Amino acid sequence: MSNIIRTDFDHPDFVSLVKELDAYLAITDGDEHAFYSQYNKIDKIRYVVVFYEEGDPLGCGALKPFDAKAIEVKRMFVSVAGRNKGVASQMLIELENWAKELGYERCVLETGKRQYEAIALYHKNGYQVTPNYGQYIGVENSVCFEKLV
Repeated sequence: MSNIIRTDFDHPDFVSLVKELDAYLAITDGDEHAFYSQYNKIDKIRYVVVFYEEGDPLGCGALKPFDAKAIEVKRMFVSVAGRNKGVASQMLIELENWAKELGYERCVLETGKRQYEAIALYHKNGYQVTPNYGQYIGVENSVCFEKLV
């Protein structure tokens, strides 16, 4: 049996999954990891989802207000045990529903060009590539997306 809970930044399973995510990104981002890491702090993130299967936390994602009409999808991660089961799409749908409930009109996000699985996930779920925004403007390894919710 699987389920998704809504929580916040200090939930222990979210913190644990983010540590796994950061270890993975440290490898894939290489020399650029420090740049990206500064924008991925989890303290004060109020909107977090954690996916469970049989009581085991397999994935997480979060939302962070971006502007009056948009919210940013952050810290999406699925552990090795949860991959290829549709976990990421289920979490993304939950985050989009939550964004809509909070009154946002669109979700925005950034991911690295080397995050092939993430790019495929966002395309599969109806996200469109947009010009890089904010701190990602001019960053060659970043690709930004958005979706109306």
